[in-house]
Amino acid sequence: MRTDCKNYESRSYDDGETVRKCNLDLAPEAPWRCPNPCRGYEPRLADVNWVHTDMVSPKTPDEPEDMEGAAEVLDDAEDIVNAVGPEVLAEFEPKARRKWWPFGKRTS
Repeated sequence: MRTDCKNYESRSYDDGETVRKCNLDLAPEAPWRCPNPCRGYEPRLADVNWVHTDMVSPKTPDEPEDMEGAAEVLDDAEDIVNAVGPEVLAEFEPKARRKWWPFGKRTS
């Protein structure tokens, strides 16, 4: 991937897993390559408000031999997650609060 693009993001987690992705979701073959030419490419000009550490991201894993159809499978998986997302979020929303005045509106 084009690591010099401002839309490229790499993040390492405590368990050692590293995610490399395009924030615009324009790289269907991430983390190995971006489309060429990419309509979302913008050169990174400055590192603003970033947290820098001494850690070096692990090497990107080797690309699998058979990549044909991988982008379609990932798109289908993303569609499934997006379809159930609102339902899952609704389970964690607070229940509707009961009005503290049970007798309706007060009239003057």
